[in-house]
Amino acid sequence: MTIGFIGLGGMGAAIARNLLDAGHELLVWNRSPEPIARLADLGAVPASIGEAFATGVVLSMLADDNAVTERLLDPAVLEAAPAGALHVNMATISPALAARAAAAHADHGLRYLAAPVFGRTDAAAAGNLTIVTAGDAAAIAEVRPLFDVAGRRTWTVGDRPEQANLVKIFGNYLIACSIEAMAEATTVIEADGLDPTMFIEVLTEGLFTGPVFAGYGGMIGRRNYEPVNFRLPLGFKDVQLALSAGQERNVPLPFGSVLRDAFVDALAHGQAEQDWAAVAETARRRAGLA
Repeated sequence: MTIGFIGLGGMGAAIARNLLDAGHELLVWNRSPEPIARLADLGAVPASIGEAFATGVVLSMLADDNAVTERLLDPAVLEAAPAGALHVNMATISPALAARAAAAHADHGLRYLAAPVFGRTDAAAAGNLTIVTAGDAAAIAEVRPLFDVAGRRTWTVGDRPEQANLVKIFGNYLIACSIEAMAEATTVIEADGLDPTMFIEVLTEGLFTGPVFAGYGGMIGRRNYEPVNFRLPLGFKDVQLALSAGQERNVPLPFGSVLRDAFVDALAHGQAEQDWAAVAETARRRAGLA
């Protein structure tokens, strides 16, 4: 297939590279030129956003609601796209924006799917993401071959795009809650003179298996937050999205308030360029261990 790809951050670049390796032709756009140059060396074609949409199938992976609104809901972009073009938005955005995006595309005779992903950049590079999609069944079937390249499994969770974003947001919310729980527990362990790394190993050997506890727990135990797979401000964004979604549905999220304050503290202490597991340092500061 000839497809457009918009947004070449860590996740987007990894997905785009796998699509190239699978034989697809890509027209790519990114705000900064370096990722474009790297993919061009592999055969991708640098393009404008309009040219990416002109392929008829475009995947996007931008950072947040503001970027999606500014770049992809520009009326000029939507008006110039060919009738029936399909936009697959793989970014984590608010359900409200997803609903607005679907309506805006429909108003211009275009199709829109949400397909956010679970997995870190190493999983993206390995084609091992979990993809959560929602929207028109025929459109999902059309891009299923692309999903099969990018991920190990695709879950269709509903027929409204915003439903996929809701699932994604609260998946990330659960991860953030797990990071906070590990941060608090390892801080108590450290305060008693025990080894936090040992503590995490004890628990992840059999009780809490899986990438969240083993991966983020290992970072927290060692206090080594590299490589950066998911920047701390992006985690903060997702906690805020969860709080907003809960408020809109009259569902209190008391843990969410704790998480929000922990992320604000981390950002205030200059941790914006670290992995979001580094929010664990907030618990150490509160305990006077930092």
